[in-house]
Amino acid sequence: MCEAIGQFGSGLEPPSQRDLRESLLDEEYARTKSLLQERDAEKVKNGCSIMTDAWSDRKRRSIMNLCTNCADGSSFISSKEMSDVSHTSEVIFELVDKAIEDIGQDHVVQVVTDNASNNMGAKKLLAEKRPNIFWTSCATHTINLMLQGIGNIPRFKKVIDQAKAFTIFVYGHTRTLECLRHFTEGKEIIRPGVTRFASAFLTLNSMLEKKDQLRKMVVHSRWDTLKDVKSKKGKDATATILSPTFWKDVKLCLSVFEPLVKVLRLVDGDVKPSMGFLYGELLKAKREIKEAYGNVETRYKEVIAIIDKKMKGRLDSPLHLTAYLLNPYYSYANPSIFDEPTITEGFISCVETFYNDDEDKQDQTANHELKKFQDREGPFNKKLAKACEKYDYNPGRASWWRLYGTETPALQKMATRILSLTSSSSGCERNWSTFEMVHTKKRNRLTITRLNKLVFIQFNSKLINKKERIVSKKTTDVLLSSDTTEAQGFLYEDGDECATVVYRDEEDEEMEGTGIPWSVIVEAVGADQQLQLRRSARVRQLYEGEEFDSEEEEFDEDEDEYMEPY
Repeated sequence: MCEAIGQFGSGLEPPSQRDLRESLLDEEYARTKSLLQERDAEKVKNGCSIMTDAWSDRKRRSIMNLCTNCADGSSFISSKEMSDVSHTSEVIFELVDKAIEDIGQDHVVQVVTDNASNNMGAKKLLAEKRPNIFWTSCATHTINLMLQGIGNIPRFKKVIDQAKAFTIFVYGHTRTLECLRHFTEGKEIIRPGVTRFASAFLTLNSMLEKKDQLRKMVVHSRWDTLKDVKSKKGKDATATILSPTFWKDVKLCLSVFEPLVKVLRLVDGDVKPSMGFLYGELLKAKREIKEAYGNVETRYKEVIAIIDKKMKGRLDSPLHLTAYLLNPYYSYANPSIFDEPTITEGFISCVETFYNDDEDKQDQTANHELKKFQDREGPFNKKLAKACEKYDYNPGRASWWRLYGTETPALQKMATRILSLTSSSSGCERNWSTFEMVHTKKRNRLTITRLNKLVFIQFNSKLINKKERIVSKKTTDVLLSSDTTEAQGFLYEDGDECATVVYRDEEDEEMEGTGIPWSVIVEAVGADQQLQLRRSARVRQLYEGEEFDSEEEEFDEDEDEYMEPY
């Protein structure tokens, strides 16, 4: 913008406030909608998912997000402030139902939310009114619950706590931090992730990569001469890095976490529709975890039990099982899938939902066309069709069905729509920072219409830019974040709890140690600065150190801790 103004030269008259608030805003809103026309066309052609999520911002406003996702990516519909309304199942159902009505029932295949009880109540209400639309649980949320459960196993919790104690000590003193950066050549060992569990995995992996440098550091005279190292915490930090048991447990922890993190990257990346791969990749992750334990059941039993518990009723629904069956990458490579009772029962249930009001289509799909797909009859037997067994994510499975499913029209329609779906609602959560940036204390008199237009423009622009980076392959690890919010447990003691408590922004409470109410501090520093109050000098130095690879990421993802609903 500044460059354009400079090229125009002196004498440029800026637009009036009225122009900015009315005509120019309307023009940009219309332009943004035009950029989404391809996604709207994809919704009509292959259907879409509706994603919804609720959150309370730093001003304690309750906001409900509504987004859609199709094979071309996610797009934002609207945000609705619901501070004066209880988030009951009926309220959520009405919002979702209206969104379905606006988009068109024939174009909506599923609704994706987290597992909260009010969402599950809305699921039942939707099934009564629109029995042909699926309601599924967010895979990103569920996989993070798996990581949380595994991370609480005593052996893994111990190694994570040891790693935190080391990083807290090093980043808590200027001299030790300078020593660390000397031996790591300026590279940080803390890797902030989009969630607390992603931060734990990324940081442990970073420490393992720098194992030799860290061991060399703690036995060097430069480390021994530091005054802080002679304290109890300093001695414990040194002992941790020199402990063979610690590094052995780090390797095991990463071996168990990594298969699930791979699935998390798949479902949270929004790179390609993930529904067709979720169940198959979870089965693969379980096999890899068993191998990490040497396939000894007594060793891996507890971890697998946690995964199975979180999957049950969430990521093994008829829709997930059908997507797994209809993905030739899995079913053609392993024909026994067609004979598994759980899979076939899920397929039949899915057919009954998808073609809820058409028994002829149900019969045609389940009793005739599936057999042709299973036996590779007609176009399914072509040489090019068999190539799908060699490739995982490319080409898209919906495209494969459009090419080779011509003799099974009912099954083809069902497959293309299901394999074009997302399995996660995480894209819907990325609107919080956009909403707060638009609705600040200085702009709190925006009308609802103008506020929604501004958020619509900014959020959709970010989604479009992200898609362009994906196409040009300029993306970074989707789990990395340029914000240290979810890594504060590695920066100072009680960092995880502090992040949760202070982020709620209880304005009636006093800032610890000052006697000054939070409301006064917020007024003084501004709402945008408030989050920085809980960051120590060490956090600021972390920003000033190595430039994280994720700095190109457009989203500022302030996500709450993943907790199971009561």
